[in-house]
Amino acid sequence: MDNHTMVAVLERDGYIRSEKVKRAFEIVDRANFVSEDKRAYAYFDEPLPIGWSQTISAPSMVAIMLELLQIEEGNKVLEIGTGSGYNACLMACMGAEVITIERIPALRDFAKDNMKKCPCREKVKIFLGDGSIGFKREAPYDRIILTCGAPDIPPPLIEQLKPGGIMVIHLGGTFFQELYVVKKEKGRLMKKRWGEVAFVPLIGKYGHRWA
Repeated sequence: MDNHTMVAVLERDGYIRSEKVKRAFEIVDRANFVSEDKRAYAYFDEPLPIGWSQTISAPSMVAIMLELLQIEEGNKVLEIGTGSGYNACLMACMGAEVITIERIPALRDFAKDNMKKCPCREKVKIFLGDGSIGFKREAPYDRIILTCGAPDIPPPLIEQLKPGGIMVIHLGGTFFQELYVVKKEKGRLMKKRWGEVAFVPLIGKYGHRWA
């Protein structure tokens, strides 16, 4: 299997629904964002370990999140949990300006190295820090996405989301959560649940603190 076949399968199975998401998946080769020993599995629809007790999400899960995020050209997006850099690169190739936060220095460096292969890398800024407090310096954001599971919506992320903005977040425990789409409308948060997921935990001031 190759990246083109993976994209075709994701579209056939209904995970990729829009041309914007499809084009980003075609541009960004998932094999460039996994370790050398995992490249034989890069196009399988499953999460893969990337070291430091972290994973790259299954392609179908990534597609679901990006479709729900509804990125528009020129949106400023805050990503909590850079991981391997794959999701950030996809969003950049969808036309977004991406600010992505990673808490693990070695993983931040891994992502930076992977991003050298991303044709849209100039639209991505990677920072080291506590993602649970967001990144106030670049706020506000049109979109916010978490690639980890939070116990609740961190208050700083609510503050940093623009009115009319959309957040995709996973709420629950350290092993299993529920996927929510949160919209900020007229000072209120509108939440819609999209089903059960399993993500690594958000660690930080407003995240899980024991891991």
